[in-house]
Amino acid sequence: MVDVLIAEDEPGILESLDFILRRAGWSISSVTDGEAVLEAVVRLKPRVLVLDVMLPKRSGFEVLKQIRAEERTRTIPVLVLTAKGQQHDRRVAEDLGASGFVTKPYANDEVVGAVRRLLGGG
Repeated sequence: MVDVLIAEDEPGILESLDFILRRAGWSISSVTDGEAVLEAVVRLKPRVLVLDVMLPKRSGFEVLKQIRAEERTRTIPVLVLTAKGQQHDRRVAEDLGASGFVTKPYANDEVVGAVRRLLGGG
């Protein structure tokens, strides 16, 4: 079991997220496409999923929809990363059951705070 699973295909962003979340003291695993997310969620049972909307193979929306549809994954908190100014993305993600949002570009503290809240630590 890992604390945080990151689903992000942009290497620079993935590296940054991995670094700040590890520094905050959590165990991290990552995947870079929408197909891999579903398998990793079942296999790793992360406490939180940080999910980018724009992923190859399957969008973050498709992944979120499937996670919420399946009994064994439906309760995993999902923090959705959306691009700045994409209110539509945020609404769609809310409708699909996202637990929280962070808009790119993001502040490191914002991501750490959002993950901490979803992990139940304030």
